[in-house]
Amino acid sequence: MTRNARWEMTALALTLTTAACGSGDAPDEGTKAAPIRRISTSSNEFTPMDLEVTIDRLVTALNRSPSRPMQMAILLKDATGFWSPVMRAATRAMGELGVLGSVIGPATEELDHMERVELQNRQIEQAVADGAEGLGLAPFSNVQTAAVDDAVARGVHVVTLDTDVPTTRRSLHVGILDVAAGRKAGETLLAMLPAAPGTVILHGSEETEWVSGMERTLSAREVLEAAGYEVLVRQATWTSTGEAEDVEGMQAQLESADPPVVGMLGLFNISYRCAMAAEAASKLDIPIVAFDFDPKTVDYMRQGRIKATHIQRQYYQGYLVPYILYGINSIGLDATKQILAPQMADESRINTGVDVVPADKIDAYNDFLGSIDADQ
Repeated sequence: MTRNARWEMTALALTLTTAACGSGDAPDEGTKAAPIRRISTSSNEFTPMDLEVTIDRLVTALNRSPSRPMQMAILLKDATGFWSPVMRAATRAMGELGVLGSVIGPATEELDHMERVELQNRQIEQAVADGAEGLGLAPFSNVQTAAVDDAVARGVHVVTLDTDVPTTRRSLHVGILDVAAGRKAGETLLAMLPAAPGTVILHGSEETEWVSGMERTLSAREVLEAAGYEVLVRQATWTSTGEAEDVEGMQAQLESADPPVVGMLGLFNISYRCAMAAEAASKLDIPIVAFDFDPKTVDYMRQGRIKATHIQRQYYQGYLVPYILYGINSIGLDATKQILAPQMADESRINTGVDVVPADKIDAYNDFLGSIDADQ
């Protein structure tokens, strides 16, 4: 019997985007299925070979064990932009595994933050009610502890990605180490700055409920302040009017800072707003460093306005989560963690790392993303 991917739309009373592929019968529990075969990826200077080797080791272990039919759901913050590679990667992995499930992201951007949190909490509840044995979850913040713990209490393993809910009973987290990533971003900008004194603007977050964003921001701030710079943080805004608010806020900081601004650092996928603010303030000579690979960020890199960016390898986050959930179900959590040990930062966090991409490497990095179908 073969491992055929079987997909099904999760029955939610909400409008959702679901990734799907061909249907077929799942193998009976305990039968020996055809081996899991990964879609091959080409190797180049940006390929994270350590991650690739670890995934291959996990596949080898899974192929030694009897096939186990499984239902899972991957619940994301969105289905577009930054999240497009995550959806494609999770879909690919679930197809390779032959599991039953859905990759789900809200289909509308018209919800505010708390409405999105509440929507995702209902998605978690519905996925568990529909029979999911594992959940991959990109939560909005650490306030979703009750929803996660309720799922775990019902026997569902939860693996988070991107944002974590560390105070819950989730099994593992897959993503970057935000403290290390923020420090790295600060060091990238630091190498471009004139000698202190001077002011640096961080487009980041100091909201305590969003632990990941706060850690990334504070660690970058520490690097720059230790080097003698004044640091101003502009709280990143994701509302419908957020772009205008961010640009206007940073423009005001650029025009009033004392000592003058000598650099800017964006720590999220909307980092391109730093370049927009610098243009609005006619400060075109300020070095700007970004995060992620939004098309607008890439455009500013091509213009020479953004000097470098940091990529979170979100494709690999989306790809790893279904394999980890299947591993927990098939060979157990401890055995899965043992295989993942080279990427484990501690007992529960898997570090996928960041790629630092200077502006003169845009085309090479685009080629890499295209080779793994991770274009954003």
